[in-house]
Amino acid sequence: MLLNHVLKELMEAKQVRENLLQVHLNGLLQTNDKIALKEITRQLQMENVVGDKVFGSFAENLAFLLEALKKGDRDSSCPVLFILDEFDLFVHHKNQTLLYNLFDISQSAHTPVTVIGLTCRQDILELLEKRVKSRFSHRQIYLMNSFDFKHYLRIFKEQLYLPAEFLYKPFTQKWNKNVQSLSEDRTVQDVLQNHFHCSKDLRSLHMLLMLALSSITVSHPFMTGSDLLEASKLCRMDSKANIVHGLSVLEICLIIAMKHLNDVYEGEPFNFQMVYNEFQKFIQRKAHSMYNFEKPVVMKAFEHLLQLELIKPIEGLCVRAQREYLLMKLLLDNNQIMDALQVYPNCPTDVKQWATSSLSWL
Repeated sequence: MLLNHVLKELMEAKQVRENLLQVHLNGLLQTNDKIALKEITRQLQMENVVGDKVFGSFAENLAFLLEALKKGDRDSSCPVLFILDEFDLFVHHKNQTLLYNLFDISQSAHTPVTVIGLTCRQDILELLEKRVKSRFSHRQIYLMNSFDFKHYLRIFKEQLYLPAEFLYKPFTQKWNKNVQSLSEDRTVQDVLQNHFHCSKDLRSLHMLLMLALSSITVSHPFMTGSDLLEASKLCRMDSKANIVHGLSVLEICLIIAMKHLNDVYEGEPFNFQMVYNEFQKFIQRKAHSMYNFEKPVVMKAFEHLLQLELIKPIEGLCVRAQREYLLMKLLLDNNQIMDALQVYPNCPTDVKQWATSSLSWL
């Protein structure tokens, strides 16, 4: 919002408006350097210049684009402003090639280029590669929200109010009156207060309002307190616990076996063989043939949990070890597992009992 306000003021100057080119990239949309380069070409309106040319590298392609904008020396070249929203996501691009080349060009004496990155992460410099960091100007501006809840409530209303020039006047009046009454409702204020204490970030508020507004239909034209309450529940929902709801009974059993291993060995890493042995103890104890799967099938279920990122391998260990003996760590805590089991559809009783069993029962 601050950047948009500054750019709006800047563009009021005729000299800036006629010369400055802006390129807006978002880490959520431009997920790799190839897509980012296409977007840069599109926003600079240079598709015809690039045509069917084949470039040897990303740097060569970007340099060609900027070269085409030149009129002569640095003073008469067309200045380009690059704005990278969700900057931290660009850090995860292969070799950070886009960032390296943009920073490198911005320090060049030939091309007037400025790069502005927007991110919520304060540790962003630690994520940059050494060669990228060395080309970064290290100019950082930290913006902290210092408003109180009264101001937050006012922002809530301003975000929902329809403007006076909205086409359908009668609906505008009814909508804005409904927004005012919502802001005075005690239930809504409680929801907003909880959200405010969790995060003052306005993007978090926007997400809450977007989820609440998605329930608006022709038959339900106005937002209610219950819409906001449901949206708040969705915002706070545990994504990992939700994944557990969609697992098979075998995969649930493996997670319970990992839970018991964590309890016994106080959070030490485990491997597939240890989990399999724990699972076999459960089968022998209960004498259940319905859970008696072949070892390769159990291994497949274990690998599926790895793909879902419910478990992760311990970093820095030898990757040449056999799959069965690679050390893993469970990314769910006991509360998440037990809460997910409570709402797991048709969970067998003996599996639930196994999950809640004490260490002495093992």
